[in-house]
Amino acid sequence: MVTRDTPWPDGTPCWVDLGTGDIPKAVGFYSSLFGWDIEQGGPEMGGYSMARLEGRNVAGIGPNMSNPDAPSAWSTYFASSDVDATAVKITGAGGKVVMGPMDVMDVGRMLVATDVTGAAFGAWQARNHTGVQVANAPSAFTWSEHMSRDFEGAKAFYAAVFGYEYGDMSTEGFSYATLLINGQQVVGGIGAYPEETAGHAAFWGVYFGTADTDKSVDLATAHGGSVVRPASDSPYGRMAVVADDQGAVFSLISTPADE
Repeated sequence: MVTRDTPWPDGTPCWVDLGTGDIPKAVGFYSSLFGWDIEQGGPEMGGYSMARLEGRNVAGIGPNMSNPDAPSAWSTYFASSDVDATAVKITGAGGKVVMGPMDVMDVGRMLVATDVTGAAFGAWQARNHTGVQVANAPSAFTWSEHMSRDFEGAKAFYAAVFGYEYGDMSTEGFSYATLLINGQQVVGGIGAYPEETAGHAAFWGVYFGTADTDKSVDLATAHGGSVVRPASDSPYGRMAVVADDQGAVFSLISTPADE
């Protein structure tokens, strides 16, 4: 478990939120699945709701900002001490800023962009809201992972924007790299879809921890969700991919609770 109440280092995935067409329905699903205490936002916040675990911020649930009719989806935001400078780097590396930079009241400054593969992501400059306050624990955000068909292009883009170096975890027939800050701190991953995989768009996937992956899958389906990829063992924990009751896809990975 990691807890933090100060801004995350630049380039760290620091916040995740769900954009959805039905916030109350999403609040019901995720509070049941993860035990989150979710404070529903008022009209001045567009209904944006804050999810907490034992009093600490873990995720947001809000309306689809760019297109109210867009499918529900999870988004990853990367820490930036200067969102405006990050915007310049994004466009210089071939990406596109689609929203912002803009202030969010007194809580921070943000942008939303797409990279060279078409995957959407955000950047967050912390003020009163510093991002997730607990991570790498059951019911908390644990990992963000970029998947696309342009592995080298994605690596070059994010190195230019956030200064990443990469750790190689590739195997025969599968390309994968970890995102490294200062050459050593692992903060996420970038992978390539296998050649035989068709029809998948580039995206940043979000992982949440669980003490029991199989039980969490059963709980998700019991509340109207669906299984995208059944639970299976990996060197890093038992993993599964599911969708919530509005179709937003996310992953589960076993994360033992701290004693």
